[in-house]
Amino acid sequence: MGRVYEMTQQEFNGDFTKMHVMLRFRVTDTAGQDALTTFVGHHHQTNHIRRQIRRYRGKIDDVMDAVTEDGYLVRIKPLIITQKRVQTSVKQAIRSKTREVVRGFIAKSTYDGLQVAMLDGSLESNIQNSIKSIYPCKSVVIRKSQLLQAGVVMDAGPTLDEIHAQEARSAAELKAKKAAALAEAMEEEVEEIIEATSATMRPITGTMTPLNVIPKDSVEQQENVAKATLRPVQRLTPISSSRKEIKTASITPVLPQMKPTDEESDES
Repeated sequence: MGRVYEMTQQEFNGDFTKMHVMLRFRVTDTAGQDALTTFVGHHHQTNHIRRQIRRYRGKIDDVMDAVTEDGYLVRIKPLIITQKRVQTSVKQAIRSKTREVVRGFIAKSTYDGLQVAMLDGSLESNIQNSIKSIYPCKSVVIRKSQLLQAGVVMDAGPTLDEIHAQEARSAAELKAKKAAALAEAMEEEVEEIIEATSATMRPITGTMTPLNVIPKDSVEQQENVAKATLRPVQRLTPISSSRKEIKTASITPVLPQMKPTDEESDES
C-alpha cells in the first residue's frame, strides 16, 4: 500500500509519440492478486525537454496550484517555448494569461477530466490558442503535474495570491516601521551629542578691545605705495661707440716650379 509505480504513456495507451511522458500511479487498495491504483502525476523526461530548448528561443516556466471541482488539489507546471527570445514584459503577460486559462479550466472540471485533458493535449491546445495573440509560441506542454491532496473543501476565504499579497504588504509595513524607528533613534542621538558639546563649552572672559578702523582712501594709498615699491628696476647698459678692429690676412699666391724633363736635359 502506498507504493508508487511509473510507466510510459506509450505502455499505457499505445501512443508512441508520448514515449517520453512518464506516468505515476500510487497503490491505494488490493483486490485479490490485483492492485488498485490512483493517478498521482506525470512528468516529461529531462532529455526530451533539453532537445526542445534551442538557441535563440525563449523559455517560460511557471508553477501554479489549483483545486478541481471534486476537491483535488493539484500542482501544474507548464512549459512554453517561443520561436524567438522575448522580453520580460512579454513573459509576464504570457504567464498571467496561462494561469488564467489553467485555473479556469481546472475549476470547471473533475480530476478525471483533468487527467484526460493533460494526457491527450487538449489543455495544452487551449493554452496555445489563448496566448498566440500575445506572441507566437513554438510549443506548449504540461511538463509536470502532481496530486497534492484529495478531499479539499473550498471556502469563501482568500486565495493563495491574496495571501501572498497580504504577506508582502505586511513585510513592507514592518520595514517602514523599522526605518522610522531607526531615524528617530538617530535624531535623539544627535540631540544628545549637541547638548553634551554645549555643556562642555566655556564662555570667553576678558575685555573687548575696539578694532582700528582704517578709512578706504588710506587703504588704497597703501596699496598704491606697495605696488610702486615692488616695481622691478630696469637697468640700461650703454652701447660702446668704438668700432671693433677687423683683422685681415693677406694671401700670397704660390707659383708652381717647372722641372725639366730628361730629353731637355740631354739636348742641353
